[in-house]
Amino acid sequence: MKKKINNKSIELLIKDITDIKVDAVVNAANSRLAHGGGVAGAIVRKGGSIIQKESNEWVKENGIVAAGHAAITSAGSLPAKYVIHAVGPRMGEGNEDEKLKRATLSSLKIADEYNIGSIAFPAISTGIFGYPVDKCADIMLSTVKNYLNKKTSIKKIFFCLFGNETYKIFKKRLTEIT
Repeated sequence: MKKKINNKSIELLIKDITDIKVDAVVNAANSRLAHGGGVAGAIVRKGGSIIQKESNEWVKENGIVAAGHAAITSAGSLPAKYVIHAVGPRMGEGNEDEKLKRATLSSLKIADEYNIGSIAFPAISTGIFGYPVDKCADIMLSTVKNYLNKKTSIKKIFFCLFGNETYKIFKKRLTEIT
C-alpha cells in the first residue's frame, strides 16, 4: 500500500529490510548498538561486520545512544548506503510513546543531514522490546506524515514489516491518515 503526502510517498511492504534498495535503512537498535538479534542482527549478518565495528566506534566516541535517539553508520554490503540505528523504548520503562516518536524523528533528521532521499523503517520496538504494534503504527506513521509536510530531502519512506498481521495494522492506520 502506498500513500502520497506533500508529493512524497509512504509505502508499506512485507519485506526483509536488508533487501530493500534505499539510501538508508533504519535499525531497531539497543542503546549500546550491540547488534545481536532481531532486525539489528539481520542487518549485521547481511551487511557485514563493518556495521558492528562502526557502531562500536560510534559508542566509544559518543557514549550510548539513549532511547529516543539515533546514530548513523555505513551499510556495509547491504543495498542501502547507510544504516540509521534508532533506539526505541522498552515497554514498561516509562514515557514509551514519546521515546518512539523521538526515535522516529531523530532518524528522519539524520536522513536530512545526510541528504537522504529514501529510507526504510521497521516497526521499531515491537519485537523483543514489547511495544504494541498498533501504538507503534499510530505513532510512527503520524510522525512521518507530519515530517513529510515540512521541507525535507526525503522523497520516499518505506515501512518494511514482518508478517501479515503487522502489515494489516499499519495499513489500517495509514488509510486513516489524512
